Amino acid sequence: MNKFFKTLAEKPWEESQAKIDNEHQGKTLSLSKYKLGLRTIMVVSTIIFSFFIIAYADRMLIHDWRSMPEPWLLWANTGILILSSIMFHLTKIASDRQHNDKIKKGLYFIGFLAYTFLFSQLLVWYQLLNSGYYAATNPANAFFYLFTALHGLHLIGGLYFLGRTTSKFLRNNSKVQEIQHTIELCAIYWHFLLAVWIVLFGLMLFT
Repeated sequence: MNKFFKTLAEKPWEESQAKIDNEHQGKTLSLSKYKLGLRTIMVVSTIIFSFFIIAYADRMLIHDWRSMPEPWLLWANTGILILSSIMFHLTKIASDRQHNDKIKKGLYFIGFLAYTFLFSQLLVWYQLLNSGYYAATNPANAFFYLFTALHGLHLIGGLYFLGRTTSKFLRNNSKVQEIQHTIELCAIYWHFLLAVWIVLFGLMLFT
C-alpha cells in the first residue's frame, strides 16, 4: 500500500523538465532577453523620433521656415537601405536553412551597404554645408541634421551588433539556434531602421 501511494506521489514531469533545463543551460532565457531588449530599444527609439516629428510639424508652421533641397544622394541612400533590408531577409532564410556560405556573403554585403550608407550621408552633409545650408541658418536645416544624425547613430549601433554576429558566426563556437536567433534580431532591427528612414525622408520630402 505504501508503495502504491509513493508511486502516486511521484512527479515524472519534474525529472523531464530538469533534463531540459540542464541541456539548454539558460540559453533559451538569454535569447528571450535579447529579443526583449531589442523590442525595448525599438519602442524607445520610436518614442524619441515621434517627439521630434511632432516638434518638426509644429515648427514648420512658423513664418521663418525655409525648405531645404533634396540631394539625389538621399534617394540613393533610400535604395541602399531597401537593398540591405532585403539582403538581411535573404540572409535570415539562409541561416534557417544552414547555408553557411550564403550567410557569410550576406553578412559581409550588408556590412558593406551599411558603411556605404554612412559615407553617403556624410557626402550629403558636405554638399549641403558647401551650399550654405548650415544648421544655425534655418530651423529646417537643423531638423534635417538632427534627424539624419540620430538615424546614423542608430545604424552605427546596428553595425556594432552586426559585427558581433559576424564574428560569432565566423568563430563557429555557438550553436546553430543561437546564430539563427541573432541574425533574426539583426534583421528585425534593420527593417526597423528602414521604416524609420522612410518616415523621416518622406516627411522632409513632402513638407
